[in-house]
Amino acid sequence: MKKIFTTIIIILAAFTTTTFAQQKKGDVEFGVHIGYSASGVSNSDLVNSSISSAFNAGIATDFYFSSRWSLKTKLIFDQKGWGSGFFSNVDNKKFITDFRLNYITLPIMANWHFGKKRNWYLNFGPYAGYLAGAKATDISVDVKDFFHNVDFGLAAGIGTKIPLSDNVKLLFEYDNQAGLTDIFKENPGSAIRNSRGSLNVGFSFILK
Repeated sequence: MKKIFTTIIIILAAFTTTTFAQQKKGDVEFGVHIGYSASGVSNSDLVNSSISSAFNAGIATDFYFSSRWSLKTKLIFDQKGWGSGFFSNVDNKKFITDFRLNYITLPIMANWHFGKKRNWYLNFGPYAGYLAGAKATDISVDVKDFFHNVDFGLAAGIGTKIPLSDNVKLLFEYDNQAGLTDIFKENPGSAIRNSRGSLNVGFSFILK
């Protein structure tokens, strides 16, 4: 598997460095993507939860200041949460269940383009997420009232784009988010923060 992954990366790198035209100041790209996410939570003592599988889907806009730098914004439907958590009902009966938190997330990131033809990119910056819904999934209980409506954190990602035509590119990226704020409204212990990583695929369209 490792050899296959390495071979794919080499092929992508060779293809994109020979066929990709650089963007320039004033160019704008619009993109769409979908991806697989692995999410969890951790506290200040770096105690991590069980990982939960989910997906994300979003749109992105890239405003170029030069061939190397652009400002990238995204609007993402972002599934987060964790597995094997605990929920107590009004009778103080405890259940082991998975938690699914659905956010609408807005990252605003500096995007650095590198490689001979600027076909690779690395981005970083803050994000804000609005909690659209939350459930204890195994027992089908709405738990949104227990969580803060807004989550803040840092986002970072790396990716590459492969041209399909003069104005359309296929993109692959790894995207990561690390929460900085406690997601619970009432938490007597250390802060519980979101974290998630995702592998995304999508398309990018050049707008002139």
